[in-house]
Amino acid sequence: MCAYGLLKMVDEKIIEALKKTRDTKKRNFKQSFDLAINLKNIDLKKPENRIKTEVRLLHGPGKETKIGVIVDSLLPQANNIENIVVIKKDQLALFGKNKKEARKIAKECRYFLAEAPLMPLVGKNLGPILAPRNLMPLPIPPNANLGAMVNEKRSVLKIQLKEAPTIHVGVGTEDMDDQKIAENVDAVIKNVISKLPKGKEQVKNYVIKLTMGKPVKFRL
Repeated sequence: MCAYGLLKMVDEKIIEALKKTRDTKKRNFKQSFDLAINLKNIDLKKPENRIKTEVRLLHGPGKETKIGVIVDSLLPQANNIENIVVIKKDQLALFGKNKKEARKIAKECRYFLAEAPLMPLVGKNLGPILAPRNLMPLPIPPNANLGAMVNEKRSVLKIQLKEAPTIHVGVGTEDMDDQKIAENVDAVIKNVISKLPKGKEQVKNYVIKLTMGKPVKFRL
């Protein structure tokens, strides 16, 4: 047993690929690990093949991520939570009129939560911007524990397969331990495979790379 619990069994090929990606020149900023899952034999003209799913990274993304919260009665709770973007009920119409600001919010936040009664207004004013980006908010009850929900979603990735047969996601940062990154990679891969019509048979290969590093291919 290690400091963060029982080691999760992951394929050694993931660890090997991660080690190869680190063989690169150091940069003056913290690089991210990006995973690409390249697919084959999948007809993306069929809507049912366009995967849309969520996966929780066991060890988080390795960097701060902002959550957007669209609130009314939950505003007092929201005011006490750090590193979130708060959107009040009366601001929604403004985003509907100002697409530039709506796009800015969509770029700033990786996940959104919204009080369920506000969803019709959200759909009308932010839907055209958030929906194509797979960022439509998760509806939550007006009496929810907002802090707990925000913390839970900070480690969640939204995954969507669109026109190209490739999925790109961030799975960690270079200051994280290889084992932890590997467990994040493993979680993403298993989640995606479970959503594919023919499972693993439709995976061509995987590619892992640092932001400024060379891509390393591997197969499982």
